[in-house]
Amino acid sequence: MIVPMKRYAFLVYHADYQHFLEELRNLGVLDVVQRTREYGSKTMDKLLLQKQIDDTVKLLRRRKVEEKTASTVLSDGMQVVELVKTLTLEEEQTHQQLIALNKEIANLQPWGDFSKETLQKLREAGLRISFHISSIKKYNPAWENVYNIGIVNTISPNVYFIIARENDDEIGIDTEEIRIPERTLSELYSKRDQLNERLSAISQELDGLTSAGISPLLHTQEALQNETEFEKVLANTRLQADDSVMLLEGFVPITREADLVRFCEEREILYVSDKPSSDDKVPVLLQNNKFSKLFEPISKLFSLPAYAELDLTPFFAPFFMMFFGFCLGDAGYGLLVLLGATLYKRKAKPAFRPYLSLAQYLGLATIIFGIISGTFFGINLIEARIGFLDSVRSYFFDSQKMFYLALIVGGIQIIFGMFVKVYNILRQQGFAYALSTIGWLILILGMIARFALIHFEKLPADEIIVMYLILGISGVLILLLNDPKANVFVRMGKGVWDVYGTVTGIFGDLLSYIRLFALGISSAILGLVINSIGMDMLGIPILGPVLFVLFLTVGHLANILISSLGSIVHPMRLTFVEFYKNAGFTGGGKEYKPFAEKAKN
Repeated sequence: MIVPMKRYAFLVYHADYQHFLEELRNLGVLDVVQRTREYGSKTMDKLLLQKQIDDTVKLLRRRKVEEKTASTVLSDGMQVVELVKTLTLEEEQTHQQLIALNKEIANLQPWGDFSKETLQKLREAGLRISFHISSIKKYNPAWENVYNIGIVNTISPNVYFIIARENDDEIGIDTEEIRIPERTLSELYSKRDQLNERLSAISQELDGLTSAGISPLLHTQEALQNETEFEKVLANTRLQADDSVMLLEGFVPITREADLVRFCEEREILYVSDKPSSDDKVPVLLQNNKFSKLFEPISKLFSLPAYAELDLTPFFAPFFMMFFGFCLGDAGYGLLVLLGATLYKRKAKPAFRPYLSLAQYLGLATIIFGIISGTFFGINLIEARIGFLDSVRSYFFDSQKMFYLALIVGGIQIIFGMFVKVYNILRQQGFAYALSTIGWLILILGMIARFALIHFEKLPADEIIVMYLILGISGVLILLLNDPKANVFVRMGKGVWDVYGTVTGIFGDLLSYIRLFALGISSAILGLVINSIGMDMLGIPILGPVLFVLFLTVGHLANILISSLGSIVHPMRLTFVEFYKNAGFTGGGKEYKPFAEKAKN
């Protein structure tokens, strides 16, 4: 459910305003009305610093170094940011130098580790030494009769050689002359070792900053956030009475309203309160029971509901749980999910435990649907020759029954969504605007009831009076009472269009639920294939049992991971597309974010 909000306006003398805001922030209940997004240069600078700190924290945490108390105390987060920035820049530059150096080494390796002193002595003796490269195909041994050639190396497809001569005359052979290297291989190897040592040192320094620097970074970020939030509130304050009175407006949940009223009365703050108007952008605070609250992260992935509409989380939560179990559909897999989440929940951090509680519910749903479909770790219990199952085998659902079950469950959710839509319209617009949807419910449920009565021989097979009565009532509501503000001809046009859209939409939505059956079958088939291959491995001499256990373990774990992904994605699709559409969900709500001091780590 959405917690009702009250709108508050405060009038405070300008000299007392700073102190008022500090105390209001400590109370932490008011979501300030945002009137501007244009903030001063100081505020923008602080937001930029927060972004730099956030990027630095992410960079350090990617190093996977455990945070601990270090000998070097770093209290200033911006100091850590600058140190990390300097070190990462140097690390990048060193990497680039190393890449260039390795390329230089690769080019020089064919020439070997020559002596620069020897080359210098040859120059002093009047000889000119030049380095040449020629392809093996082009190299002509006859050149050696004309020039003083010394072959240094032959590495396909090239020949590396030097020519020594006493003058600067042009060489009349087709070769590539290269510039004499300025550094020897020994020097390059030494330089490479120095660069690698520096990279290692930089890495150690960054590791040290990871263990000692994240905490001051977070504290500095919290301080900046508190300052910027304070400045944002000031920017959203309106000046009254020749700038002597400050007007601040915001929203507070009725569950915290008493605290705010007490705060104002104790400090003699002038305030006015009222219910939000339809034009207000009211923040949304969700408040659900323990079960539905576990599904709030899923609903927030799409959008928060608008303040005036229903929170659909409690309505889709049981269906989502059911859909997950339907898609994964293996009692053995569900048992593993349930046990794994239960065991890990004991050691997990408090913030992560709700996700594990959600996993427990999803595992339980998988066990239930695995029992319904008769699947346990890929074993088809309907066909398996297990004696004690003979008495209950007839209760298992085969693939055809699971197909029909998927359609029935989908139909139930669609119809339930339409009931929710009616209630939503009644709350927001009134009874007259809900008549068209009520007409569709009468048509669908009436026809289902008529079919059931005929099937159980409570009505004759050729009965038409009830059918015409259903069609007549629903037709009037759908075609003539769909828009109270429009004239009768516009209503009829809208009604005809609504008939086309709703009929095609419902059939399309209903067919979408076949994916539940398809995913459940694919998971079971993969499990069956894994078991079949594993059984074949048992025939391998000596290693057969070991390979059997390893393959089943790895195969079923992989199947659980792959199938679980689909079992989350596709129920989300059915929820956000089929159910939300039929429930008339609009969304676009703004999350409730009270003006409060950030909690210290």
